[in-house]
Amino acid sequence: MQLELSPADAEFRTRMREFFTTRVPQEIRDTVLEGRHLTKDQIVEAQRTLNAEGLAVPHWPVEWGGQDWTELQRHLWHEEMQRAGVPIPLAFNASMIGPVIAHFGTQEQKERFLPATANLDIWWSQGFSEPDAGSDLASLRTTAVRDGDDWVVNGQKTWTTLGQHGDWIFTLVRTDPEVKKQAGISMLLIDMTTPGVEVRPIELIDGGHEVNEVWFTDVRVPGDLLVGELNGGWTIAKFLLGNERVGVAPVGATKRALAGLKRSAAAQMDDPLVRARVAELETALLALELTALRVVAHSSDGAPHPASSVLKLRGTELQQAVSELALDLAGPASLAAHAGDDSPQEGWARRSAPTYLNLRKASIYGGSNEIQRQIISRTILGL
Repeated sequence: MQLELSPADAEFRTRMREFFTTRVPQEIRDTVLEGRHLTKDQIVEAQRTLNAEGLAVPHWPVEWGGQDWTELQRHLWHEEMQRAGVPIPLAFNASMIGPVIAHFGTQEQKERFLPATANLDIWWSQGFSEPDAGSDLASLRTTAVRDGDDWVVNGQKTWTTLGQHGDWIFTLVRTDPEVKKQAGISMLLIDMTTPGVEVRPIELIDGGHEVNEVWFTDVRVPGDLLVGELNGGWTIAKFLLGNERVGVAPVGATKRALAGLKRSAAAQMDDPLVRARVAELETALLALELTALRVVAHSSDGAPHPASSVLKLRGTELQQAVSELALDLAGPASLAAHAGDDSPQEGWARRSAPTYLNLRKASIYGGSNEIQRQIISRTILGL
Protein backbone atom coordinates (compact mmCIF):
# COMPACT_ATOMS: atom_id res chain seq x y z
CA MET A 1 0.00 0.00 0.00
CA GLN A 2 1.40 3.40 -1.02
CA LEU A 3 1.01 5.69 1.98
CA GLU A 4 3.02 8.67 0.75
CA LEU A 5 0.88 11.49 -0.60
CA SER A 6 1.50 12.83 -4.07
CA PRO A 7 2.97 16.37 -4.18
CA ALA A 8 -0.46 17.72 -5.17
CA ASP A 9 -2.24 15.96 -2.30
CA ALA A 10 0.49 16.97 0.16
CA GLU A 11 0.02 20.60 -0.92
CA PHE A 12 -3.75 20.19 -0.54
CA ARG A 13 -3.32 18.89 3.01
CA THR A 14 -1.01 21.78 3.88
CA ARG A 15 -3.53 24.26 2.50
CA MET A 16 -6.35 22.72 4.54
CA ARG A 17 -4.22 22.67 7.69
CA GLU A 18 -3.24 26.30 7.28
CA PHE A 19 -6.80 27.45 6.72
CA PHE A 20 -8.27 25.49 9.62
CA THR A 21 -5.62 26.67 12.08
CA THR A 22 -5.58 30.34 11.06
CA ARG A 23 -9.02 31.30 9.78
CA VAL A 24 -11.39 29.56 12.18
CA PRO A 25 -11.52 31.54 15.47
CA GLN A 26 -9.17 30.17 18.12
CA GLU A 27 -11.87 30.40 20.79
CA ILE A 28 -14.04 27.97 18.83
CA ARG A 29 -11.16 25.59 18.20
CA ASP A 30 -10.14 25.69 21.87
CA THR A 31 -13.69 24.76 22.87
CA VAL A 32 -13.47 21.66 20.68
CA LEU A 33 -9.89 20.78 21.66
CA GLU A 34 -10.71 21.02 25.36
CA GLY A 35 -13.84 18.88 25.03
CA ARG A 36 -16.29 21.60 26.01
CA HIS A 37 -19.74 22.09 24.49
CA LEU A 38 -20.05 24.40 21.53
CA THR A 39 -22.78 27.02 21.57
CA LYS A 40 -25.18 27.37 18.66
CA ASP A 41 -23.51 30.65 17.69
CA GLN A 42 -20.08 28.97 17.60
CA ILE A 43 -21.34 26.16 15.37
CA VAL A 44 -22.95 28.67 13.01
CA GLU A 45 -19.88 30.91 12.91
CA ALA A 46 -17.56 28.00 12.17
CA GLN A 47 -19.69 26.69 9.31
CA ARG A 48 -20.12 30.13 7.78
CA THR A 49 -16.35 30.62 7.91
CA LEU A 50 -15.89 27.36 6.02
CA ASN A 51 -18.69 28.13 3.57
CA ALA A 52 -17.22 31.52 2.68
CA GLU A 53 -14.12 29.64 1.49
CA GLY A 54 -16.11 26.91 -0.27
CA LEU A 55 -15.14 24.31 2.35
CA ALA A 56 -18.45 23.59 4.11
CA VAL A 57 -20.08 21.17 1.65
CA PRO A 58 -17.35 19.90 -0.72
CA HIS A 59 -19.26 16.67 -1.49
CA TRP A 60 -22.29 18.53 -2.87
CA PRO A 61 -22.74 19.18 -6.60
CA VAL A 62 -20.40 21.96 -7.71
CA GLU A 63 -23.30 24.19 -8.79
CA TRP A 64 -24.53 24.24 -5.18
CA GLY A 65 -21.22 24.88 -3.44
CA GLY A 66 -19.43 21.57 -3.79
CA GLN A 67 -15.86 20.92 -4.88
CA ASP A 68 -14.70 18.54 -7.56
CA TRP A 69 -12.40 16.73 -5.16
CA THR A 70 -11.14 13.18 -5.10
CA GLU A 71 -12.20 10.85 -2.30
CA LEU A 72 -8.69 11.18 -0.83
CA GLN A 73 -8.96 14.95 -0.76
CA ARG A 74 -12.30 14.69 1.04
CA HIS A 75 -10.65 12.37 3.55
CA LEU A 76 -7.77 14.81 4.10
CA TRP A 77 -10.23 17.71 4.50
CA HIS A 78 -12.13 15.75 7.14
CA GLU A 79 -9.04 14.59 9.02
CA GLU A 80 -7.34 17.99 9.08
CA MET A 81 -10.54 19.61 10.30
CA GLN A 82 -10.67 17.19 13.23
CA ARG A 83 -6.96 17.57 13.93
CA ALA A 84 -7.31 21.35 14.15
CA GLY A 85 -10.37 21.24 16.41
CA VAL A 86 -12.67 22.77 13.80
CA PRO A 87 -16.35 21.80 14.25
CA ILE A 88 -17.49 19.46 11.49
CA PRO A 89 -20.23 21.16 9.39
CA LEU A 90 -23.62 20.42 10.93
CA ALA A 91 -24.42 16.91 9.74
CA PHE A 92 -28.16 17.48 9.42
CA ASN A 93 -27.45 20.23 6.88
CA ALA A 94 -24.24 19.19 5.17
CA SER A 95 -24.46 15.39 5.08
CA MET A 96 -28.18 14.65 5.28
CA ILE A 97 -30.82 16.99 3.89
CA GLY A 98 -28.48 18.97 1.63
CA PRO A 99 -27.51 15.95 -0.53
CA VAL A 100 -31.14 14.76 -0.45
CA ILE A 101 -32.51 18.05 -1.82
CA ALA A 102 -29.69 18.25 -4.36
CA HIS A 103 -30.55 14.74 -5.59
CA PHE A 104 -34.34 14.47 -5.18
CA GLY A 105 -35.58 18.05 -4.80
CA THR A 106 -37.30 20.24 -7.34
CA GLN A 107 -35.41 23.15 -8.85
CA GLU A 108 -37.48 25.49 -6.70
CA GLN A 109 -36.56 23.53 -3.55
CA LYS A 110 -32.88 23.58 -4.51
CA GLU A 111 -32.85 27.32 -5.06
CA ARG A 112 -34.84 27.99 -1.91
CA PHE A 113 -33.01 25.71 0.51
CA LEU A 114 -29.52 24.71 -0.62
CA PRO A 115 -27.65 28.03 -0.29
CA ALA A 116 -29.23 28.66 3.12
CA THR A 117 -28.52 25.07 4.18
CA ALA A 118 -24.83 25.29 3.26
CA ASN A 119 -24.44 28.60 5.11
CA LEU A 120 -26.43 27.42 8.14
CA ASP A 121 -28.93 30.21 7.67
CA ILE A 122 -31.40 27.35 8.21
CA TRP A 123 -30.68 24.92 11.05
CA TRP A 124 -32.20 21.58 10.08
CA SER A 125 -33.46 18.91 12.44
CA GLN A 126 -33.96 15.23 11.57
CA GLY A 127 -37.45 13.80 12.06
CA PHE A 128 -36.94 10.07 11.61
CA SER A 129 -36.98 8.02 14.84
CA GLU A 130 -40.17 7.43 16.81
CA PRO A 131 -40.82 5.66 20.14
CA ASP A 132 -41.67 2.42 18.30
CA ALA A 133 -39.65 3.05 15.15
CA GLY A 134 -35.95 3.25 15.86
CA SER A 135 -34.01 0.38 14.35
CA ASP A 136 -37.23 -0.62 12.58
CA LEU A 137 -37.67 2.81 11.05
CA ALA A 138 -40.23 1.60 8.50
CA SER A 139 -42.72 1.09 11.36
CA LEU A 140 -43.09 4.86 11.82
CA ARG A 141 -46.63 6.06 12.58
CA THR A 142 -46.51 9.84 12.08
CA THR A 143 -49.15 10.49 9.43
CA ALA A 144 -49.63 13.04 6.69
CA VAL A 145 -53.12 13.30 5.18
CA ARG A 146 -53.99 15.33 2.10
CA ASP A 147 -56.26 18.34 2.64
CA GLY A 148 -56.57 20.29 -0.59
CA ASP A 149 -53.09 21.27 -1.73
CA ASP A 150 -51.65 20.82 1.78
CA TRP A 151 -50.69 17.98 4.08
CA VAL A 152 -51.90 17.72 7.67
CA VAL A 153 -49.34 16.01 9.89
CA ASN A 154 -49.94 14.31 13.25
CA GLY A 155 -47.52 12.24 15.31
CA GLN A 156 -44.33 12.23 17.33
CA LYS A 157 -40.61 12.04 16.67
CA THR A 158 -37.98 11.35 19.30
CA TRP A 159 -34.19 11.59 19.84
CA THR A 160 -34.20 14.75 17.72
CA THR A 161 -30.62 15.87 18.27
CA LEU A 162 -30.24 19.64 18.82
CA GLY A 163 -33.88 20.06 17.84
CA GLN A 164 -34.10 22.96 20.27
CA HIS A 165 -32.13 24.98 17.70
CA GLY A 166 -34.08 23.78 14.67
CA ASP A 167 -35.65 26.12 12.13
CA TRP A 168 -36.91 23.35 9.81
CA ILE A 169 -37.23 19.58 10.17
CA PHE A 170 -37.01 17.00 7.38
CA THR A 171 -39.61 14.45 8.36
CA LEU A 172 -40.59 10.94 7.32
CA VAL A 173 -44.35 10.54 7.39
CA ARG A 174 -46.80 7.79 6.50
CA THR A 175 -48.84 8.85 3.48
CA ASP A 176 -50.36 5.47 2.58
CA PRO A 177 -51.27 3.10 5.45
CA GLU A 178 -52.73 0.45 3.13
CA VAL A 179 -49.53 -0.75 1.45
CA LYS A 180 -46.36 -2.49 2.63
CA LYS A 181 -44.90 -0.31 5.35
CA GLN A 182 -41.77 0.68 3.39
CA ALA A 183 -43.90 1.64 0.38
CA GLY A 184 -46.20 4.10 2.15
CA ILE A 185 -43.66 6.63 3.44
CA SER A 186 -42.91 10.14 2.13
CA MET A 187 -40.60 12.98 3.16
CA LEU A 188 -41.87 16.45 4.04
CA LEU A 189 -39.96 19.62 4.90
CA ILE A 190 -41.68 21.30 7.86
CA ASP A 191 -41.12 24.81 9.21
CA MET A 192 -40.73 24.30 12.97
CA THR A 193 -42.46 27.61 13.70
CA THR A 194 -45.68 26.25 12.15
CA PRO A 195 -48.60 26.08 14.60
CA GLY A 196 -48.90 22.60 16.08
CA VAL A 197 -45.16 21.83 16.20
CA GLU A 198 -43.90 21.40 19.77
CA VAL A 199 -40.33 20.60 20.85
CA ARG A 200 -39.94 18.97 24.28
CA PRO A 201 -36.49 18.44 25.81
CA ILE A 202 -35.19 15.03 26.89
CA GLU A 203 -32.72 15.25 29.76
CA LEU A 204 -29.76 12.94 29.25
CA ILE A 205 -28.08 10.77 31.88
CA ASP A 206 -25.28 13.35 32.15
CA GLY A 207 -27.80 16.14 32.78
CA GLY A 208 -27.35 17.67 29.34
CA HIS A 209 -29.98 18.77 26.84
CA GLU A 210 -28.95 17.41 23.48
CA VAL A 211 -32.01 15.50 22.27
CA ASN A 212 -35.72 16.20 22.12
CA GLU A 213 -39.18 14.96 21.32
CA VAL A 214 -41.02 16.74 18.51
CA TRP A 215 -44.81 16.57 18.47
CA PHE A 216 -47.03 17.39 15.48
CA THR A 217 -50.68 18.25 16.11
CA ASP A 218 -52.67 19.08 12.98
CA VAL A 219 -49.61 20.72 11.43
CA ARG A 220 -50.45 22.11 7.99
CA VAL A 221 -47.62 21.71 5.46
CA PRO A 222 -47.79 23.18 1.93
CA GLY A 223 -47.85 20.54 -0.80
CA ASP A 224 -44.74 21.90 -2.52
CA LEU A 225 -42.65 20.82 0.50
CA LEU A 226 -42.90 17.14 -0.43
CA VAL A 227 -39.43 15.91 -1.38
CA GLY A 228 -39.22 13.51 -4.31
CA GLU A 229 -42.06 11.23 -5.28
CA LEU A 230 -45.14 10.60 -3.18
CA ASN A 231 -44.53 7.39 -1.18
CA GLY A 232 -40.89 7.48 -2.24
CA GLY A 233 -39.61 8.34 1.23
CA TRP A 234 -38.03 4.97 1.93
CA THR A 235 -35.69 5.35 -1.06
CA ILE A 236 -34.79 8.84 0.15
CA ALA A 237 -34.25 7.57 3.70
CA LYS A 238 -31.79 4.90 2.52
CA PHE A 239 -29.95 7.50 0.44
CA LEU A 240 -29.75 9.85 3.44
CA LEU A 241 -28.64 7.17 5.90
CA GLY A 242 -25.88 6.16 3.49
CA ASN A 243 -24.59 9.72 3.68
CA GLU A 244 -25.05 9.80 7.47
CA ARG A 245 -22.69 6.86 7.84
CA VAL A 246 -19.88 8.60 5.95
CA GLY A 247 -17.35 9.81 8.49
CA VAL A 248 -18.94 8.10 11.49
CA ALA A 249 -15.51 6.77 12.51
CA PRO A 250 -13.78 10.03 13.51
CA VAL A 251 -10.20 8.79 13.52
CA GLY A 252 -8.73 12.28 13.72
CA ALA A 253 -10.91 13.34 16.64
CA THR A 254 -10.22 10.12 18.55
CA LYS A 255 -6.47 10.47 18.00
CA ARG A 256 -6.72 14.06 19.18
CA ALA A 257 -8.65 13.01 22.29
CA LEU A 258 -6.06 10.38 23.17
CA ALA A 259 -3.15 12.77 22.63
CA GLY A 260 -4.88 15.34 24.85
CA LEU A 261 -5.43 12.74 27.53
CA LYS A 262 -1.74 11.87 27.51
CA ARG A 263 -0.97 15.53 28.18
CA SER A 264 -3.68 16.08 30.78
CA ALA A 265 -2.89 12.92 32.73
CA ALA A 266 0.86 13.01 32.15
CA ALA A 267 1.64 12.13 35.77
CA GLN A 268 -0.13 8.77 35.34
CA MET A 269 1.70 7.83 32.16
CA ASP A 270 4.57 6.35 34.18
CA ASP A 271 2.32 3.47 35.19
CA PRO A 272 3.23 0.54 32.90
CA LEU A 273 -0.38 -0.67 32.78
CA VAL A 274 -1.55 2.77 31.66
CA ARG A 275 1.22 2.93 29.07
CA ALA A 276 0.16 -0.48 27.78
CA ARG A 277 -3.46 0.67 27.36
CA VAL A 278 -2.35 3.82 25.57
CA ALA A 279 -0.05 1.87 23.27
CA GLU A 280 -2.83 -0.60 22.45
CA LEU A 281 -5.21 2.25 21.59
CA GLU A 282 -2.62 4.04 19.47
CA THR A 283 -1.90 0.86 17.53
CA ALA A 284 -5.61 0.21 16.98
CA LEU A 285 -6.12 3.80 15.80
CA LEU A 286 -3.27 3.46 13.32
CA ALA A 287 -4.83 0.28 11.95
CA LEU A 288 -8.19 2.06 11.70
CA GLU A 289 -6.58 4.98 9.88
CA LEU A 290 -5.04 2.61 7.34
CA THR A 291 -8.43 0.97 6.88
CA ALA A 292 -9.98 4.40 6.28
CA LEU A 293 -7.40 5.08 3.58
CA ARG A 294 -8.17 1.71 1.99
CA VAL A 295 -11.87 2.54 1.95
CA VAL A 296 -11.09 5.90 0.34
CA ALA A 297 -8.93 4.22 -2.29
CA HIS A 298 -11.77 1.88 -3.30
CA SER A 299 -14.66 4.36 -3.25
CA SER A 300 -13.96 6.32 -6.43
CA ASP A 301 -17.30 5.32 -7.99
CA GLY A 302 -19.21 6.90 -5.12
CA ALA A 303 -20.53 3.60 -3.77
CA PRO A 304 -19.63 2.75 -0.17
CA HIS A 305 -16.93 0.14 0.23
CA PRO A 306 -17.99 -2.81 2.43
CA ALA A 307 -15.11 -2.03 4.77
CA SER A 308 -16.89 1.20 5.71
CA SER A 309 -18.86 -0.95 8.16
CA VAL A 310 -15.54 -1.88 9.77
CA LEU A 311 -14.83 1.83 10.16
CA LYS A 312 -18.17 2.43 11.87
CA LEU A 313 -17.82 -0.61 14.13
CA ARG A 314 -14.20 -0.21 15.14
CA GLY A 315 -14.25 3.57 15.12
CA THR A 316 -17.05 3.80 17.67
CA GLU A 317 -15.49 1.07 19.80
CA LEU A 318 -12.26 3.08 19.96
CA GLN A 319 -14.13 6.30 20.72
CA GLN A 320 -15.68 4.55 23.69
CA ALA A 321 -12.40 2.93 24.74
CA VAL A 322 -10.58 6.28 24.86
CA SER A 323 -13.42 7.81 26.89
CA GLU A 324 -13.28 4.84 29.26
CA LEU A 325 -9.53 5.30 29.75
CA ALA A 326 -10.10 8.99 30.52
CA LEU A 327 -12.75 8.07 33.08
CA ASP A 328 -10.44 5.54 34.73
CA LEU A 329 -7.58 8.03 34.93
CA ALA A 330 -9.82 10.80 36.27
CA GLY A 331 -11.05 8.56 39.09
CA PRO A 332 -13.17 10.29 41.77
CA ALA A 333 -12.51 13.68 40.13
CA SER A 334 -14.80 12.60 37.29
CA LEU A 335 -17.79 12.80 39.66
CA ALA A 336 -17.38 16.49 40.53
CA ALA A 337 -19.47 17.52 37.54
CA HIS A 338 -20.55 20.98 38.67
CA ALA A 339 -17.83 22.27 40.92
CA GLY A 340 -14.26 23.42 40.96
CA ASP A 341 -11.75 24.47 38.33
CA ASP A 342 -12.85 24.09 34.69
CA SER A 343 -9.47 24.92 33.20
CA PRO A 344 -8.03 22.73 30.45
CA GLN A 345 -5.62 21.35 33.05
CA GLU A 346 -8.28 20.27 35.54
CA GLY A 347 -11.59 20.38 33.70
CA TRP A 348 -10.80 17.26 31.63
CA ALA A 349 -11.33 15.06 34.69
CA ARG A 350 -14.86 16.32 35.35
CA ARG A 351 -15.75 16.22 31.66
CA SER A 352 -14.61 12.61 31.42
CA ALA A 353 -17.80 11.20 32.98
CA PRO A 354 -20.30 13.13 30.78
CA THR A 355 -18.20 12.29 27.71
CA TYR A 356 -18.07 8.60 28.62
CA LEU A 357 -21.83 8.47 29.21
CA ASN A 358 -22.66 10.45 26.08
CA LEU A 359 -20.54 8.24 23.83
CA ARG A 360 -22.61 5.17 24.72
CA LYS A 361 -24.75 6.37 21.79
CA ALA A 362 -21.91 6.10 19.28
CA SER A 363 -22.40 2.37 18.77
CA ILE A 364 -26.12 2.92 18.07
CA TYR A 365 -26.51 5.90 15.75
CA GLY A 366 -25.65 5.74 12.05
CA GLY A 367 -26.52 2.04 11.94
CA SER A 368 -26.02 0.10 15.16
CA ASN A 369 -22.88 -1.97 15.58
CA GLU A 370 -24.96 -5.13 15.59
CA ILE A 371 -26.18 -4.21 12.11
CA GLN A 372 -22.62 -3.43 11.01
CA ARG A 373 -21.51 -6.90 12.13
CA GLN A 374 -24.24 -8.42 9.99
CA ILE A 375 -23.08 -6.37 6.99
CA ILE A 376 -19.47 -7.43 7.58
CA SER A 377 -20.45 -11.09 7.88
CA ARG A 378 -22.37 -11.01 4.59
CA THR A 379 -20.39 -8.67 2.35
CA ILE A 380 -16.81 -9.18 3.56
CA LEU A 381 -16.69 -12.64 5.12
CA GLY A 382 -19.35 -14.23 2.93
CA LEU A 383 -21.05 -15.99 5.83
